[in-house]
Amino acid sequence: MTNNEIIRRLRFTFDLDDAELIRIFSLSGFTANRAQVCSWLKKEDAEDYLIIPDYELAAFLNGFIIDKRGKKDGEDVVNETLLNNNIIFRKLKIALSLKDEDIIDLLQLVDFRIGKAELSAFFRATNHQHYRTCKDQILRNFVHTLQLKFRKKD
Repeated sequence: MTNNEIIRRLRFTFDLDDAELIRIFSLSGFTANRAQVCSWLKKEDAEDYLIIPDYELAAFLNGFIIDKRGKKDGEDVVNETLLNNNIIFRKLKIALSLKDEDIIDLLQLVDFRIGKAELSAFFRATNHQHYRTCKDQILRNFVHTLQLKFRKKD
C-alpha cells in the first residue's frame, strides 16, 4: 500500500475533512496546509498529485494516536523518517486501542485468518528471531476491516 492510499482510506473510514486532517497533523508538531492535503488525497494520475513522504505520514499517524488516546505526559512526539507496514500497523493498533484478539476478530470479517503468534511477530523488534515483515496484503486487509468496523453507516 502506498502512503497516499493509507491516508485516503483512513480519511474515508473516520470521515475526516481537510480541516480535521490538518488539525491531526498539527498534534504531532507538523504543519500541513490545505493544498498539500488536497494533493495527497488525489488519485495518482491527477495533475497536481503529490506523494506523501514517510515523515509526513508518520506525523499524521502520531497525531492520530494523540487524537484518539491523548498525549503522553512529558514526551515530545518524534516523527519517524522511514516507515514500513509493521510500523504503520502498530501505530494504527495503538491509536485505536486494539488488542491482538481484536485484530484477529477484525480480520475474520474479511475471511482473513491469522494466529496470535503470527500477528505478534509483526510487532516485535526487527532484530528479534521471530520478527516477521508485514506484507501489503495483510495491511490492506486490516485497513479494510477498519472501514467495516468504524465507518459510519449512512
